[in-house]
Amino acid sequence: MLAGFTLAVLLQCEIQSASAHETDTRAGSERFVSQKREFHKRTANANALVTSEVPIDSKPAPQSTRKPGSGSAKGPYYVDFRARTAASWGHAFVWFGKTSEREVEVAGLTPAGDTVPYVLGHLIWVPSETGASYGDLDPQYLTANYRVYLNEPDAKRVFAYIKKLQASSPVWNAETSNCTSFIGSIADFMGLKVPLRWQRPEDYVNNLKAMNGGRQIVELSSAQ
Repeated sequence: MLAGFTLAVLLQCEIQSASAHETDTRAGSERFVSQKREFHKRTANANALVTSEVPIDSKPAPQSTRKPGSGSAKGPYYVDFRARTAASWGHAFVWFGKTSEREVEVAGLTPAGDTVPYVLGHLIWVPSETGASYGDLDPQYLTANYRVYLNEPDAKRVFAYIKKLQASSPVWNAETSNCTSFIGSIADFMGLKVPLRWQRPEDYVNNLKAMNGGRQIVELSSAQ
């Protein structure tokens, strides 16, 4: 009887121990599953937070539907303020014409003749020429240029003014009626800011460009 009682007690202990172990195992498993769910939940929340805080700029920009070359054209006509080397200070003049044509017209103010009229022109007024002079068409002599573009109606007005200026400039003088004052009159008619005339032609053209911010398109006002 004593042996049977002892065996029963041992079996009861084993059953309770096994039950307790099973309970602990089940609880541990449930805790693991709960922790795993909690981890996935936190990860999902974190991802959602990061997605909602992504800057708008980091999103891919929509593809532009603008066609190449659809911007505003510079204009079919131009006036090119130019300076070149010369025996003394240099010379300032303009090219003008149509962008689609290779032929250009040249206007500038120079003393008519050679060295003697040029020297006398520093003291008195001497007869002038207002067309192309030696070197005006040669790129190797160019020292500065500033080209601006115009539409057709404005170009007609500017070109007509240049022709009128050529016809009304019969004399040249180094101090008053010189090449920089000539192209300055054209720039002023076009509404551009104009530097002082008493500058080297190269400096004059560069300053003309700088004073106008390098703008390439000119539109005349109704008052011009």
